[in-house]
Amino acid sequence: MRILAIDAGNSRIKWGVHEDGSWLAQGWVATARASRLARAWRGLEPPDAILAVNVAGVRVGRALAAAARRFRRPIRFVRSAAAQCGVRSSYANPRQLGPDRWAALIGAWNLHRGPCVVVNAGTTMTVDALDGAGVFLGGMIVAGADLMRAALARNTARLRPRPGRFAFFPSRTADAIESGAVNALAGAVGRMVRFMRQAGQAAPLTVLSGGAAQWIAPQLNGAVEVVDNLVLEGLVRIALESAARARHSSRRVGK
Repeated sequence: MRILAIDAGNSRIKWGVHEDGSWLAQGWVATARASRLARAWRGLEPPDAILAVNVAGVRVGRALAAAARRFRRPIRFVRSAAAQCGVRSSYANPRQLGPDRWAALIGAWNLHRGPCVVVNAGTTMTVDALDGAGVFLGGMIVAGADLMRAALARNTARLRPRPGRFAFFPSRTADAIESGAVNALAGAVGRMVRFMRQAGQAAPLTVLSGGAAQWIAPQLNGAVEVVDNLVLEGLVRIALESAARARHSSRRVGK
């Protein structure tokens, strides 16, 4: 089954074509340039299914639908559910959970089948707890590194954004800002790992994805795995489960 999976975030639209257990093609465009997707997909063979999560708004959703029109197959925009692909939600209103977070949880569970702290570090960073039975316990959302830097620049007179490097003991202002952002993000992940241990979970694996993963991962303790495009992995699992259910239903009808 050939699947086109799409993760439309605030900064980037990431996509991939998956078939028979492997990625045939992957790419991304800036969310502000969503119209360029049609050109990026020009050489692709028509997929059997197109699934997307979109947290970037109605305009981007329309751009995705327009770009996919050449395949003569509608996009299925995934929404969060109470239970799907082995994951159950503890959210008070499961539909309120961001679909990108839900897809990432499904991706992490189907890759590892154990307790995880699922982190997607982009414009914002989400840190979600998944227990050893596949139950999403809850999570947190914090500003990403770029938003932190922008807030300092906007609300102070002298802390303008300049290139900086992470250091244990920063001795330049730019390095202090960079180190502060990285430590804040790593600290949020470390706190969630600690909360899970205090709740009686076995030591969780931290599954880390997103553009800022490379900066955060070296500062984390415990087991860490960086997974490129974790949301896309989850969308593939959702598509495969839906196809299996459809086949099962058709067999029952045919009896």
